[in-house]
Amino acid sequence: MVPGIAGRVGPRLRVGPPANSISASNFRGEQPLKINGRLNEVFAEDFRRELAEIQNPTVRHLFILAKASHLIHFHISEYKTLIAAADLSGHYGVGVLLESCLADKLAFVERTRRLIQNIAASKVAEKITARSVA
Repeated sequence: MVPGIAGRVGPRLRVGPPANSISASNFRGEQPLKINGRLNEVFAEDFRRELAEIQNPTVRHLFILAKASHLIHFHISEYKTLIAAADLSGHYGVGVLLESCLADKLAFVERTRRLIQNIAASKVAEKITARSVA
């Protein structure tokens, strides 16, 4: 594995709803709906199946980072929806809390983008060096 990917991506990547999920029904004083976790199950199944097919270590690392990026964008959409629901219902403090969580997710996206860029740049540099030596 590329040094540092597990330490940077692993602790923040998980499949499931945001840890502090608040449904819009809670704002109206209703009981939240039971959510079918099928989306997360399908994501995890597809991830494992596709990852098992990839043999090249660098491509595997890029695949993991790309899937992490896809998953985090899904969670960002959840946070944006929850923030809108909080603001519409007048729970501005909840909206501020959710915005701080959203900021953390956005920072993760930027770090992931930089990791992908660094891996690609190092592989290009390796190829250029190999060609100039040959």
